[in-house]
Amino acid sequence: MPQSVLEFQHIPGGKVLFSPGVLAQTGSEAARLGGTRALLVTDPGIRAAGHEERTIDCLKAAGLEVVVFDQVRENPTTKDVALAVAAAREGRVDLIIGLGGGSSLDTAKGCNFILTNGGEMRDYWGVNKATQPMLPFIAIPTTSGTGSECQSFALIADEETHQKMACGDKKAAAAVAILDPELTLTKPRGVTACTGIDALAHAVETAVCKKRTDISAHYSRVAFHLLDRGFEAVLKQPDDLEARARMQLGAAFAGTAIENSMLGAAHSTANPLTAHYGTIHGVAVGLMLPHVVARNRQDPAANAIYDELRPGLEERLQALLAMAELPWRASEAGLTADAIPVLAGEAAKQWTAQYNPVSLDAEGMAALYQEAL
Repeated sequence: MPQSVLEFQHIPGGKVLFSPGVLAQTGSEAARLGGTRALLVTDPGIRAAGHEERTIDCLKAAGLEVVVFDQVRENPTTKDVALAVAAAREGRVDLIIGLGGGSSLDTAKGCNFILTNGGEMRDYWGVNKATQPMLPFIAIPTTSGTGSECQSFALIADEETHQKMACGDKKAAAAVAILDPELTLTKPRGVTACTGIDALAHAVETAVCKKRTDISAHYSRVAFHLLDRGFEAVLKQPDDLEARARMQLGAAFAGTAIENSMLGAAHSTANPLTAHYGTIHGVAVGLMLPHVVARNRQDPAANAIYDELRPGLEERLQALLAMAELPWRASEAGLTADAIPVLAGEAAKQWTAQYNPVSLDAEGMAALYQEAL
């Protein structure tokens, strides 16, 4: 292991463990939280990679029984949450573990809402709407993207309407986040690319959003520099553990920045692309981010922050998209000019739109789509 790979424990609210091989501490952490029967929420890809079995072994070695729900789909919906809740109820669990990318972590959080507070996900759309305590939650990310392990929000789509609902509550945050960069070594290049761009977008958007604070700004800056350096390296050398570690830590710091601030128009315009065209979230955000950065330079403070992050930020983002072999024109995702009014109207109503440093109504969102087209 390279000597420059960082190892530390950080307690910003929940406990964060970061080190290659730290997955081995999952069982002891679960036991410390009082768990005896754990629900492990993950997906088929994680099972195939062997990470599910390794996690189960860690838990059983610490004396816990394990109930598994490993059928999470990408961009989870209320159906995924309902299936996880059914498994949790049948297994009479007292602790929840999310293992995987943001989809698995968000499904685990969504399950926690319903299992402990009842009702349906729509009841928790917004902030702090859960009235009852939740079960202890351990988050184990296997990608370097959403930073969900350091956030109290679950992003769940309605199964019927595909409307994404951001359900946030401090009680839903992970009691422990276990960051083991070795888990990310098995990720295919395409997943590494999409999640990496998403993490970069989080760092860039939180850095300038209207809700930024001194604390969030520090996390945004450190996250960006870790990700900017790590992303290019991991694309060139996928087994570079130090680059993987930079990406995973950068994603977690960017997630912490979101928790202390908010996002902006790149995510507002990306979500309708995913809803209408099934565009992978990282692809959609990557398509829109350089155009949002260019537009936000109209705000002097945002302009200065972008230059502080990296001079020529838009060009750097475009270069990284090219290295990652991701689309950089929205037409490649299926967008046509006649669809722009509908998408723009939806983008303007997104939760994150109000925090963009330059205010954008439907007309402004339409202009962004047109530029990306």
